[in-house]
Amino acid sequence: MAATETKAGSSSGGLSWARVCKECGQQHEGLESHLYEYQDDVDDELMCHICLQPLIRPMDTPCGHTYCFHCLSNFLKEQDFCPVDRQRLQLHQCRPSSLLVKNLLDKLVVICPHSSECQQKMQRCELQPHLHNRCPVFRRLKEEAERRKRPSWNEIKGRKGDGEAPGDAKHSSLPRNPTREAPEPGMINPAFEENEDDNTPLRSSLVAEANVVELYREEPEEELGLRIVGGKDTPLGNIVIQEIVRDSIAARDGRLAPGDHILEVNDVSLGLVPHTRAIVVLRQPSLLRLTVMQEKGFKTRDTRSNHNASSSPSTAPQSSTSPHGSSTSNNNPGTVLQVTLMKSQRSEALGIKLIRKSEESGVFILDLLSGGLAAKDGKLRNNDKVLAINGHDLRHGTPESAAQIIQEPPGGFSSQEKTVSLKKEPRQSLGITIAGGRDCRSRLPVYITSVQPVGCLHRDGTIKRGDVLLSINGIDLTQLTYNEAVSVMKAQTAQSQVVLRVIQTLSEDNEEDKEAASMDEMNPADDRDDALNWTPFWTRWLGLPSHLHWCRDIVLQKTNNESWGFSIVGGYEESRGQQPFFIKTIVPGTPAHFDGRLKCGDEIVAVNGATTVGMNNSSLIPMLKLQKNKVTLTVVSWPGTLV
Repeated sequence: MAATETKAGSSSGGLSWARVCKECGQQHEGLESHLYEYQDDVDDELMCHICLQPLIRPMDTPCGHTYCFHCLSNFLKEQDFCPVDRQRLQLHQCRPSSLLVKNLLDKLVVICPHSSECQQKMQRCELQPHLHNRCPVFRRLKEEAERRKRPSWNEIKGRKGDGEAPGDAKHSSLPRNPTREAPEPGMINPAFEENEDDNTPLRSSLVAEANVVELYREEPEEELGLRIVGGKDTPLGNIVIQEIVRDSIAARDGRLAPGDHILEVNDVSLGLVPHTRAIVVLRQPSLLRLTVMQEKGFKTRDTRSNHNASSSPSTAPQSSTSPHGSSTSNNNPGTVLQVTLMKSQRSEALGIKLIRKSEESGVFILDLLSGGLAAKDGKLRNNDKVLAINGHDLRHGTPESAAQIIQEPPGGFSSQEKTVSLKKEPRQSLGITIAGGRDCRSRLPVYITSVQPVGCLHRDGTIKRGDVLLSINGIDLTQLTYNEAVSVMKAQTAQSQVVLRVIQTLSEDNEEDKEAASMDEMNPADDRDDALNWTPFWTRWLGLPSHLHWCRDIVLQKTNNESWGFSIVGGYEESRGQQPFFIKTIVPGTPAHFDGRLKCGDEIVAVNGATTVGMNNSSLIPMLKLQKNKVTLTVVSWPGTLV
């Protein structure tokens, strides 16, 4: 038996929430193993031969020795042999210890690290829940940190929306000089806008830190629990963490947070790679060493400087596709016209301003811009009422919904419709599994998760995994819940003839499509559970036409003239044409952060009911700055790719 060393004091004096580990409750460097105070001596068989402490995340070597994961991985960065017998050794050759060993370690009795005020004893595996739910010292540290982070938001705390604010993240600091850099092309930063009429402390510099986080998969197929958005093939550019899945590897580690930008993985830069390539890198087995940029909020300065933000005057929104629309003509009241506008290229503007009227429901043409496609066509007139666009009824619609129907996917992503007509035996299965539905968390349309080799659709070969279902035998599936879609599918597949309409999203980069397809082949959904849990890459959703989007309004409120707290990329650019606006950054300690519903990668389609289609960033800046205490953002949110 061996007595273990106590590496940290039991007093809470000098502790801070930023430095304390959220798993073991002690203060230690981010890349070091957790520290525990054990009640009894621990058997030598459960000791690490490197740190001489009870094993944490034990790893077995091929030569029969066991070490802590962090101890062994750090040792093998400098050496290439086993510390005990000096046999040749690499980390990928090692395997997690047996469940029996893990259970024995989990049952070791430990003492709360804040024993000066909390005398609780528990099994080691129960310490983290104890800290977060029962320990008074830990709770006090967290509450003090929250008060320091948001001194000016208590008044609006009760008016928050239904989202959850991201939790605090522990980190090991590799500080970067906090500067107020010029925004990159196509990027605006409402987070940095300041107003000199306000008497609140000015928070000028955005503090960011470059940190290194190591995550280890015990099983090659185990997910880290990160949902990822972005890539060089999207307006976001960088790879950004949209969400961290509860109870995952990343969540238990605690150092990563939504909004973190992943710069490198195992010394491979992600700065200039498309989305699918980044996913390949992040799905490597075993140890992943992530270099991330983490924003920590604003740095307060006491004196004000003269800062006059310049912005271009707002331009009217312009549609960006070639819709087939119906309208009533102002020249001939009651006459219904069908107008087809064909675009020669993606970025060509239709040149139509749409409005609503207080005395009559529907969408009306306010003006036709000189030189625009509609003005050149000559059939539409000012004050015409738009009845439908591309078959979507707008008699009681809004300008925002009209803009959504005619808005294109981001450059580089598109879609194509496919129709399959099959004659089959009544009892013969189509052989597909589906997921999604408008009642799921992200309000996704129903999509195909697998095409089984036993069904007739597999033999036809047209329908692919990831295709979105539009209709079956003429029955619309796009707005149904999952159970409604299943019921309709079962009823219609009992027929002897089935006509299935789907939509497939595409990337202009053929290599990316091939890479995504090869990843699907390497990770087939063999059983029903895997098929139901499978989701397409985040970039695949970007290619869907806007009538399949689900929009929701998020109302942000504030009590002073500070920033709303988010930065945006996208908008119209001469070189790229029309791009949607995406949320790139959400700054800690701001209204967007405390509200909790906005996510990195969300697309902003309207501000206070005014569409963002056709705008450039100099149009959207004044619109956001004019909103003093309240702003309504209409957003589309697609789930990030899970790794």
